[in-house]
Amino acid sequence: MSDRRNFLTRFSAAVGAFGAAMAASPASLPAQEPRRWTPERHPQDDWLDALPGKHRFFFDSTTANGAGDAITFTTNYLTANRSGYNLTDADHAIVICLRHWSTPFAWNDAMWAKYGAPISERIKFVDPKTNEPPKINVYQSTAYGMQLPNRGTTLDALIKRGVHFAVCDMATRAYSGLIASALKLQANDVYEDVKANSIANAHYMAAGIVAVNRAQEKGYALAWMA
Repeated sequence: MSDRRNFLTRFSAAVGAFGAAMAASPASLPAQEPRRWTPERHPQDDWLDALPGKHRFFFDSTTANGAGDAITFTTNYLTANRSGYNLTDADHAIVICLRHWSTPFAWNDAMWAKYGAPISERIKFVDPKTNEPPKINVYQSTAYGMQLPNRGTTLDALIKRGVHFAVCDMATRAYSGLIASALKLQANDVYEDVKANSIANAHYMAAGIVAVNRAQEKGYALAWMA
């Protein structure tokens, strides 16, 4: 009887210890919600948040024709929101990205007059009226009509409606080197020249593809123009 009592005492103690261990195990603890990922913020991107608007849209252009398409689709978007939703231009935060082959359209007529030939050769784009290298920023002219994909709407017209532009600094530096080599100039001089002669509402980003990423992290819908 004494042996039986000792056995039952030891068995009860073991069961109690096992139960305590199970109660303390992670599997029995309440499940914790996984930490929600949020993107890191950088001061270089703050301008994207500073644009007012109930809706955010980012048009990404990478070619000469893509820049013109971005102008047209931005215009269509604003028009449709006015007629279909009774919204004003101020209700939208819109950014057009000018990167890769579309980058030089961020520069004014004076820059195209000076550097149009090497730019034209690089991006394989000519003035549709002359079939020569452009001597103006053709997307700042209303004279081309249906000859260009912007259909006569200019960059300045969109600027007046509150549209902003993300410009690829990496491509700008590359073009500056190309222009300098072709015209026997200093690359940094060309770089400073084109930046100082950019269209209004232009924001130079480290690279256009970085702007695409940051805009989406900040809630902008993305439309890609070829």
